[in-house]
Parts: sequence; structure tokens; C-alpha cells
Amino acid sequence: MLNLPPKVTNRAFERLAEIGAQAKGKALRVAVEGGGCSGFQYEIDLDDAKPDDLIISGNGESVVIDSISLPFLSSAVIDFSEELIGARFVIDNPNASSSCGCGVSFSM
Repeated sequence: MLNLPPKVTNRAFERLAEIGAQAKGKALRVAVEGGGCSGFQYEIDLDDAKPDDLIISGNGESVVIDSISLPFLSSAVIDFSEELIGARFVIDNPNASSSCGCGVSFSM
């Protein structure tokens, strides 16, 4: 299977612009860590880019992913969703074999 970098939707970049991430000198960091109810969990935060990060840019904003998390996010789609339960960045990850109800943790 080919490891392709994640894609970031226009809506996610638009939301980063709305909150002024780049104006604050920050990027959206998407990381995968051990833990959560399904084995792995996503950490999503505004952060500084690091030298080994993959940087995905659009609409004047950036999303950064560290080299350890990158294989877990191959071909994933990073989006922003506004629903009745709230607004949040979401990840559609084809590598996840299952995920919890909150969508924050997953297994492979």
C-alpha cells in the first residue's frame, strides 16, 4: 500500500484562518499518540512547526504532522465539522479499523 500524505480540506484551512492561527504564528498540529479507548488517539492543537514536521499549507494557513504520526495518517482527510453537538476538526482515517464514538481514538 502506498503511503500518501494526509489531505486537508478547504473548510479546515478556512477555519484556521477564522481563528487567526497564522496571525498568531501557529499551525494546526495533528498527532497520533498511544492511549484512548481504542488504542490510539488524535491530539489536535495549535503549535509551532518543528524541523521534522510535514507541513501542509493552504489559504495562508498550515497543518503540521510529526514524522512519527505521519504513517498513522497516510491518506487521511483532515476536515472541520460543524454539527449540533459542536464544531471541531475531524479526521477521516482509512487506516483505522475501528474508532470510538467520540472519534478521538481509533485502532489499527
